[in-house]
Amino acid sequence: MKRDLLQLREALLDLTGLLNQPQPDAALIAAAGVELDRALFPLLVRVAHRGPLAIGELAGLCGRDYSTVSRQISKLGSLGLVERRTAAADARVTEVAITSKGRAMTRALDLAREQLMSALLADWNRNEVAALARLLRRFADDALELARAGATRS
Repeated sequence: MKRDLLQLREALLDLTGLLNQPQPDAALIAAAGVELDRALFPLLVRVAHRGPLAIGELAGLCGRDYSTVSRQISKLGSLGLVERRTAAADARVTEVAITSKGRAMTRALDLAREQLMSALLADWNRNEVAALARLLRRFADDALELARAGATRS
């Protein structure tokens, strides 16, 4: 088990390093044929797929501070890709929702991502891809739950 955990850690470090580089996001944006500042890309995608989201929640999901995300959401808003609105559940909370223009852009990004992932997984069989997706989702969910539990203890 210790060897497996070491391999998992090394794989996660490699993937994190790769995903934190600007090239993958820039390549995806180019493949989608859209014009978008690379720094705004993760915010737009998360709002599209998980929104509407409170700005603080979005900041936490992206690993950025509130003021940075708020400024970046303003930029996305000025491009007509997202809109700020009062949360229905709590009028004190401002949430961010995707617009139809933003949805069109994220559809193009999703299609480009699907094509890039299909090329990456071309040598994998359907069962391997399904197992990877299921196990990675489980791992991410467990990690998020552990992080939330730790945050509530603080």
